[in-house]
Formats: sequence, structure tokens, C-alpha cells
Amino acid sequence: MSSSETGRAARADARRNREKLVEVARAAFATDGSVALETIARAAGVGIGTLYRHFPTREALVEAVYAAELDDVTASASALLAQHPPAVALRAWMDRYAAFFATKRGMADALRVNLASGRIATPATRARITAAIGAILEAGARAGTLRPDADPEDVTFLLLGVFLSAPAGHDPERTRRLLDLVADAVRP
Repeated sequence: MSSSETGRAARADARRNREKLVEVARAAFATDGSVALETIARAAGVGIGTLYRHFPTREALVEAVYAAELDDVTASASALLAQHPPAVALRAWMDRYAAFFATKRGMADALRVNLASGRIATPATRARITAAIGAILEAGARAGTLRPDADPEDVTFLLLGVFLSAPAGHDPERTRRLLDLVADAVRP
């Protein structure tokens, strides 16, 4: 029985192990989506049994990595707005989102399984991404540096078009140029 099933908080060492497994898996999946789970456990400094206690299947680990990445990319919008003017924050956020999307290419097969099973909800993900973009666009509209009529959902679809049209191993410079075009489209 897991700590969530018993209502007890996970032990500190169990939380650390889980966090370390997700951290190592994030890096591993970014370069090789088929990396062996034993390799991830070893790199995290835990046994394979510990990995399976936290993540009974490869798909469960992929789901945790995806959720952690999505949390980071959506939270980065407010952090970037706190550091930069809205137009600069938007362009920096686009780069962060591009990195998030590129990382998912390494996990494509496992993500497809999770998407098909409903474990990862595409509309919920898109809503979170659109909300992050919306926060930046609203700040930019208030500052007069981004178009007040720019629809966050339209920008989401533009970005998805950029990322989905690029073949694996494509020229990152082309992605940067395309993102610049999207950023220019929302400036007044």
C-alpha cells in the first residue's frame, strides 16, 4: 500500500528517491527514450525494486516525468514575467516550451501509450500551456508591448505547428527563426 493510499505522508527518503528517479529519468529520456529502467535506477543510486515501488511500469515513470516537465514549463511563465518585460518573457518562454517539446520526442512511444490510455490528458495539457501564454499576453497587453487581441489559444496552435512540423534532428536555428516570427505576430 502506498503512502497516498494509507493517508500518511511519504517518508523523506522515499520522497528523495522518487524525486531523484524523476530527475534522472528526465535527463535520460531527453536523449534516449528507450533507456533501460535498470540504468535509470542505477544512475539514481537506488535499486530496481525501489524504482518499481514508485513507478510500477515504464509508462508510470514517463507520466511522472511528463508531469514534472509540464509543471516546470507552465510555472516558468510567471518567473519569466517577474524577471523580464512581457515581450522578452514571451520569447524566453517559447524557448523553454520548445525545449519541453523536444524532450518529449525521446519519450514519444511511451507518451503515445499514456495518451491513448487517458493517463495524460491532451486537452488538460493544452489548457495549462494556453493559460501560461495567456498570462504573458495579458501582461504584455497591459504594458502595450503585446497585442491586446492576441488569443492565447491561437498562439498555442501556432507553437504546436512549429514544433510538430519540424522533423526529429532538424536545425534548431530554423525553430528559433520560426519562434521569432510567432513572437513578432503578437507585437503591436
